[in-house]
Amino acid sequence: LITFLVVLSILVFAHELGHFFVARKLGVKAEEFGFGFPPRAWGFYKNKEGKWKHIFGAKEVGDASDTIFSINWFPLGGFVKIKGEDGENETDKDSFAGRKIWQRASILSAGVTMNIILAAILISIGFMLGLPQSLDNLNSAAKISDKKIQVIDTLPESPAAKAEIKAGDIIVSINNREFKNQDELQNFVNENNGLELSYKIKRGPDEIIKKITPITISETGRGGIGVGIIETGVVKYPFFIAIWEGIKSTVFLTWAIIEAFYYLFKNLILGQGVTGDIAGPVGIASLTGQVARMGFIYVLQFTALLSLNLAIINILPFPALDGGRILFLIIEKIRRKAIKQQLENLIHNLGFMLLMVLIVFITYRDIV
Repeated sequence: LITFLVVLSILVFAHELGHFFVARKLGVKAEEFGFGFPPRAWGFYKNKEGKWKHIFGAKEVGDASDTIFSINWFPLGGFVKIKGEDGENETDKDSFAGRKIWQRASILSAGVTMNIILAAILISIGFMLGLPQSLDNLNSAAKISDKKIQVIDTLPESPAAKAEIKAGDIIVSINNREFKNQDELQNFVNENNGLELSYKIKRGPDEIIKKITPITISETGRGGIGVGIIETGVVKYPFFIAIWEGIKSTVFLTWAIIEAFYYLFKNLILGQGVTGDIAGPVGIASLTGQVARMGFIYVLQFTALLSLNLAIINILPFPALDGGRILFLIIEKIRRKAIKQQLENLIHNLGFMLLMVLIVFITYRDIV
């Protein structure tokens, strides 16, 4: 739980920092930038005379010339309160509401951009320290350690599925024989088609033995137990190559997540239902716990993946999300006239309510 709260705080804080930074760069006033969620515990600001002042508690500040920086009682992420973000103070030079469409879009999309940058930084650091990943198509400068043959999928109704082999399981040995690569393992299983084999499987910290008899797999025409396997290892790069590989991996993962969302929405539209791969706050907290027990580098990698997911979800053109607000700016550009602020706020509030209902539904599903 503690790891989950720390990870969530980093992701939300980075997102809000993006909004804050771009707003300030474009001359839009950020009335308050806080770590954690209100009520305010303590803060500091520069008054109209140019002196720094402290403030305790959530009382109103009347003499602030610039941003109030605050520490808040609920230490989850952070928030930024931008002047004019709900359409007020439109005539003020430092108000969000009075800015050009491209400037408002830049401020709204900055949180998403920051989450993508955060993911690239975390993955780059991971490659400097050594990051677990597939060993396909690696840069020649890669240093590989802790090689494993790992299960990524199981066929339904296959011998592996019946033996409860799961994605993520590591095949340590078969009949006490260890293998250098996946081809060697697959050839051994094919040669022993129809014979019971003893698989030593590592699952997390535990090692278990599974007795499985290979059959002829129709998809391949060879003997097997019905698993997809890959070779994985801990991959490490020199400093500058690690940064480049981190950026490349971020682009690849971003596209993979976009593709996953596409198929998710496609299946929903076609009435094929929601897959079991969707998780809400409870599911993510549970996954974070599993990752934390594996070690720091896995937490680093998982945080990067969550940051990319947060970025892509936020840019979706749905009311209350950053993408929904950008959609209203696009409509304003086409119409050459803004939608009434009261109507836009109502639509965003309805969108927020729908999101809360969805989160409650997914959370219930996670608990079950």
